[in-house]
Amino acid sequence: MTDIKFEKAPDGTAIAFREDGKADLGRCGIFWLGGYKSDMEGAKAEALASLAREKRRPNLRFDYSGHGASEGLFVDGTISSWLEQSCHMFLAHAQGPRIVVGSSMGGWLALLLYRHLARANPIAARRIKGLVLLAPAADMTEELMWNTFPPEVREELEEKGVWMRPSDYGEPYAITKRLIDDGGKHLMLQQGLTVQCPVRILQGDQDPDVPAAHAVKVFGSLRGGDVTLTLIKGGDHRLSTPGHLTLLRETVLRLAERADGVNV
Repeated sequence: MTDIKFEKAPDGTAIAFREDGKADLGRCGIFWLGGYKSDMEGAKAEALASLAREKRRPNLRFDYSGHGASEGLFVDGTISSWLEQSCHMFLAHAQGPRIVVGSSMGGWLALLLYRHLARANPIAARRIKGLVLLAPAADMTEELMWNTFPPEVREELEEKGVWMRPSDYGEPYAITKRLIDDGGKHLMLQQGLTVQCPVRILQGDQDPDVPAAHAVKVFGSLRGGDVTLTLIKGGDHRLSTPGHLTLLRETVLRLAERADGVNV
């Protein structure tokens, strides 16, 4: 495993990251964006790191502030801050062509990263040669949080500013009113997004956190000539079984080879 390095984000927070694989003749690399309350040591991130090492492709993965080995408190995090960190890490450490892979919240951030770069830095945006989105939680603060919360949870958020949400994956985790309010600045499903690169959405049909119907919404919001949605029978939110990880690796590698000019 590669050593953890640290990069100062624009706000001064130390962001932990790993660089896997090795650039070989400028071949297309990978840029990983993890999910809410996840870190860069998870099964999907490790599967892509292994792929990068095997295929001699550069891979960058990092922890958002308040996640994993990075500085900061989780409850202070917002979509704005995590997007800013994602843009910074892409521009500072993900050189050359890349396939951007985002899981859950990371899928939303991948789309926001693409949208931001398309507006602010078109040259950098053209380096994104494909998007692979696993259970993409676009607009999650509104669609999957606020709009689904019962009145008592909304009241607690309004009064206390935080609610401890039970989790199937460990201890309860904090959802803050600040996160939800900030997320409103980044909603994209209604406006939609035009993408100039291939997009592959992988979605489990048994996902309790990001339902398959939400993935269909994301699919419908994307305007482009090469967008596909793969519905995985029996797939949950993690999509981390050996078969799911193989599908992820194959999907990413196929797009990377396509970016290299290989006929696939």
